[in-house]
Parts: sequence; C-alpha cells; structure tokens
Amino acid sequence: MATPGMLKPFRHPRRWLGLWLAAVTTVIVLSLVPPPPLPPLPSGSDKLEHFSAYFLLAAGAVQLFARPRVVCACGLALVLMGVALEFAQGAYTSTRMQDGWDAVANSIGVIAGIATVLTPWRDALLRWQRR
Repeated sequence: MATPGMLKPFRHPRRWLGLWLAAVTTVIVLSLVPPPPLPPLPSGSDKLEHFSAYFLLAAGAVQLFARPRVVCACGLALVLMGVALEFAQGAYTSTRMQDGWDAVANSIGVIAGIATVLTPWRDALLRWQRR
C-alpha cells in the first residue's frame, strides 16, 4: 500500500489509487480475454488503442503520485507489464497473438504519459478535486 507522502494530498487518496489500480487490472484482463467481435479496422489501428491505454495509465500515475521516483517506477512497471502481456498473449491464449509492435506502442504511450509531469496538467486531478 502507499506510504504517507507517496500520494499527492487528495481528500480520498485510497479511492484514487484504487481507481488507478482498477484501470491497470482492466488493461491486464482485456489483454488476455478473447477480443470482442469488431467490424474490420484498418491494419495497425490497434496500435493507437495500445498507445492510448498505456498513455492514460502512465498519465494517471503522474496525477496520483507525489514522488518522481515513484512515477518513474510506475512507468517502468507499465512498460514491463506491456511486454509481459505480449509474451502472455502468445504463450497462454489461443485468441490473441504476440506482437512486438504492440509492446512498442505501449512503451511509447507510457513515455508520453510520464512526460505529462513536465506540463501544467501534472496536477489537474488535484486541482479538480480541491473544488
């Protein structure tokens, strides 16, 4: 669990942390269950989905955690999670396939999400919650 001072000073920090962990869990589950039937999409368009999901998870870490080391650790963990899930798709599912380019899209999403720490948006959730 988060130690004091690890999270930004929210009124309900555990709720926000729980929501972020639920989002991480959702990405894990959706990466391993059979994909829903979808209309035909352009080739490679799933890379935007991978980028977006990991961008949001990483940007969420920037919103939640106060310490730069924790944000960096979350970024590294998300990159490793994305790579591990690609291996798991190839090894443990018959309805998904391992794709190295998906891992690249995930990693770029994480980098872009972590980069929000350099913008005024880094405390958007904190400012919104204080209203």
